[in-house]
Amino acid sequence: MTPILLNNLILQPLFYLFAVVLLFLSGWQTQGRGPDIRKYVLIAAPHTSNWDFVFFLLIIFKLRLPVYWMGKRSMFRWPFQGLLKRLGGIPVDRSEKNNVVSAMAKAFENSERLVITIAPSGTRGNVGSWKTGFYHIAREAKVPIVCGFLDYKSKTGGIGPVFQPTGDMEADMADIRSFYSGISGRYPQPSLP
Repeated sequence: MTPILLNNLILQPLFYLFAVVLLFLSGWQTQGRGPDIRKYVLIAAPHTSNWDFVFFLLIIFKLRLPVYWMGKRSMFRWPFQGLLKRLGGIPVDRSEKNNVVSAMAKAFENSERLVITIAPSGTRGNVGSWKTGFYHIAREAKVPIVCGFLDYKSKTGGIGPVFQPTGDMEADMADIRSFYSGISGRYPQPSLP
């Protein structure tokens, strides 16, 4: 189960080349590489601008990561709905009380290889703390959390450390927070989780 367009043998090299050229022209560099793990939750942070989606997607293309990503349902409107889903988009309705954590954990259980990218702030707006759904999904699915990042100050984006949830969410979030402490979003945010 991988995103159709990212898994296409003809299109994948084109997406890679497209990403390399656009990142170069915009002055962005990549750091790290996808871990050699078949299943994980990939954090996309910080998320303070619509441009974060564009740059993170380009970094995913350049690093050739076959990821799915969760986005608010309102993003998936015509004429972009089909393309966004083919690029790995999973629409999430945040207004309904549904069990996204269990559904995503079940998707991990039923997949041989699955990477789901989540922006833990849940929005581009100024938030006081992250939503913890990414942590609960990883813990319930028994998969690690990988830190993806965009640092606008250095114009660098990529993949950071891998964290295995221990069940002590406070301690785990402190470890994750320490990684993101020196990373600057497009717009300033208050302290992380």
